[in-house]
Amino acid sequence: MAITQQTMIEEQRKSVALEYLKRLDRGENFFDLFSDDAQVFYPKWGLANGKGEIERLFSDAATFLKAIRHDYAYFNYIIQGDHVVVEGTSSGTITDGSQWQAGRWCDVFEIRDFRIQRLFIYLDPDYTGADTARYPWHDKGSR
Repeated sequence: MAITQQTMIEEQRKSVALEYLKRLDRGENFFDLFSDDAQVFYPKWGLANGKGEIERLFSDAATFLKAIRHDYAYFNYIIQGDHVVVEGTSSGTITDGSQWQAGRWCDVFEIRDFRIQRLFIYLDPDYTGADTARYPWHDKGSR
């Protein structure tokens, strides 16, 4: 069996990353964008290896995340080789109805052969900022 690799240009890699984010926002299936042996890291969840674990990770996230909307117009992209780094903000609703605005995040993609091979998601999973007791800078008097 011959192993083939498809050549991709930067804009094609960027479009795969953007398609993932748009499908996520629309609540559509995006798992076909991942290679079978892809890896995804999500804070407080850990590393998911392969599509089965990736589906479980996003299923677990759906238990607290009701809706999300990424602010595409304000994304910053860094593209080098197979890597696409996307920095941006998002807003949305968690399952208890609480909303958040301008949550900052950064995703690091590795994209080859028109598939996401690796996605590491960097954000604070406390979307609404409710976890304040452990952080003294949340006391307005200390600023």
